[in-house]
Amino acid sequence: MNAPAHRRRFSWLPRTLGTRLLLILAAGMLLAHGLSFALLFHERATATRAMMLSNMEDDVPLSVALLEHLSPAERTAWLPQLERRTYRYLLRPAQPGSALASERARQVAGLIDDSLAHRYALRPRAVSASPERYEVELTLADGQPLTIEVTPSLLPIARWLPWVLAAQVLVLLGCVWLAVRLATRPLVRLAEAADRLDVAGQGDAISERGPQEVEAAARALNALQSRVAAHVSERMQILAAISHDLQTPITRLRLRIESLDETPAQERLLGDVTQLSQLVREGIDYARSATVSMGTPVQLDLPAFLDSVVGDYAEVGKPVWRVAGAQATLPTHPQVLRRVVQNLIDNALAYAGSADVGLTIGAQGEVSIDVMDRGPGIPEASLAAVLQPFHRLEPSRGRASGGTGLGLAIADQLARALGGRLILANREGGGLRATLELRRENAAVRTKPALESI
Repeated sequence: MNAPAHRRRFSWLPRTLGTRLLLILAAGMLLAHGLSFALLFHERATATRAMMLSNMEDDVPLSVALLEHLSPAERTAWLPQLERRTYRYLLRPAQPGSALASERARQVAGLIDDSLAHRYALRPRAVSASPERYEVELTLADGQPLTIEVTPSLLPIARWLPWVLAAQVLVLLGCVWLAVRLATRPLVRLAEAADRLDVAGQGDAISERGPQEVEAAARALNALQSRVAAHVSERMQILAAISHDLQTPITRLRLRIESLDETPAQERLLGDVTQLSQLVREGIDYARSATVSMGTPVQLDLPAFLDSVVGDYAEVGKPVWRVAGAQATLPTHPQVLRRVVQNLIDNALAYAGSADVGLTIGAQGEVSIDVMDRGPGIPEASLAAVLQPFHRLEPSRGRASGGTGLGLAIADQLARALGGRLILANREGGGLRATLELRRENAAVRTKPALESI
């Protein structure tokens, strides 16, 4: 499907709001700064030209009159004293050149002619275009050629000025970055808090401190969390009540079936009742897992814990093996963690007949408990769907295997209650890897104090 036109149009923009704001504000500030510098230098050029014209209007008549009254030998000695920053006097004919091209050059030549009261025949020539240089030649009364060489230029800039301007730009960019950070940081924290929102209502409330808009959004999210938690709690209570009330008639039904003569029909009926009873029990377990009560976490030695779980299965002859792995301890809730690991092992036994249990430590310190099997695996498109309640796969992971579709859903719900996540992936060579990933800082998420202030 093609992307919307507005998204394609702005695809070159950065993805984060903070970066976009930073670029827009920084570009605006730099553009305004550049415009200010351009106006400053334009004003400087205008002032320099006006100063040069004013000086030449007063200086040229006096300098030419002085040279007229000096002897040829004395003129050479006086020339350095008559030299100015943008023009000087030379006792030679003007260099070959072309007619004056710029309006400023013609204006300067006219000003020299006016200041000398048109007493001399001036011969102006453009000698160089870049940098601009032109010469105005005249002849003194004794026949000595005199050339006024003009080299217009701006007033020199102080050496410290570029450094001051660069520091000013850096200060402006720093202020822009700080403003963007202050504006977007509450949004980032609010998004993180919303991502940690607990539908069971057992998570910490989002802090409502901060700017007025963020405070309003935090209040809305807290209210949403309360409404969702109430809705989920109501649904789970209904499920638990129905499942609990079904146990009594199921028990009576089992007793009546067992009192019948042993026939193939009775055996099939008992099988159906057993499956129905298992579904009811797991329905109750699923309802309880949504509102599991989390006490104070304890520091748990994970290798010893996994050895204990695997040992329980080995004692009853189940093919569950412990794979050598890392060593780790973390604060967690052992009973809840045991239920998650047992559900994953039971799932592997049901569909593969055996299970391997291992422990690994990730690059960023996350602790992973892996339950691996060599069963049929799960199609890639269904890896997320199997974590939903009552979802089964046909035919390899269907009703024939005895599953109710709640085992992995319960494990996923309890994993999130522990502050972790359940990840399913197919193994190379066949089979499934179920990974319970726990971050050390999130292992006791339910017992943390209130979330950081927005």
